[in-house]
Amino acid sequence: MYACYAATEFVVIDSRRIASSWRIHVTTAAVATSGVSAQATPPRDGAHDFDFLIGNWKAHVRRLPDRLVGSTTWVEYDGISNHKKILDSNANFEEFEVDNPEKHLHIKGQTLRLYNPDSHQWSIYTLDLDKGALNLPPVVGQFTGDRGEFCDQEQYKGRSILVRYVWLNISPKSARMEQSFSPDGGKTWETNWICELAR
Repeated sequence: MYACYAATEFVVIDSRRIASSWRIHVTTAAVATSGVSAQATPPRDGAHDFDFLIGNWKAHVRRLPDRLVGSTTWVEYDGISNHKKILDSNANFEEFEVDNPEKHLHIKGQTLRLYNPDSHQWSIYTLDLDKGALNLPPVVGQFTGDRGEFCDQEQYKGRSILVRYVWLNISPKSARMEQSFSPDGGKTWETNWICELAR
């Protein structure tokens, strides 16, 4: 199981970043059932976990604009999500663009995914090419089976929250990505972005 929750210690969650009051906790079924130490379990190589994404997709998005206030009003968008590898590496880059013509809404974004072979984790960065900005921190995590979970800590409207991306329902013709916020250290989550990919 791979999960995000609050803690009260300093923990390195990738090779560049330390979280002082939050951490990502990883356990495996083998550790839980056999009592073997985490160090004895060989880490899984996830370098090709996002290979399923490479290529062009149609995207349908449901977005919750008003977050962590109990809103149930969603807005829907349609468009494209195109992914390619970078220089024959495991890194990949996404170009994303969706519209809601009825409400005259438009979302354009870019995503960079980098794999760290030492930590066996992915760092996922969103970019704003129009502003020349790389949004930090990235969400960091990995896949367990066919489910990927990636988390970070961010400031949102004056308070610290956990942000979680989940990839699931993966097949050659479809995939689903959800974004959720937690204001209480991972005890509860509110989903605010659902992207359904198809081709």
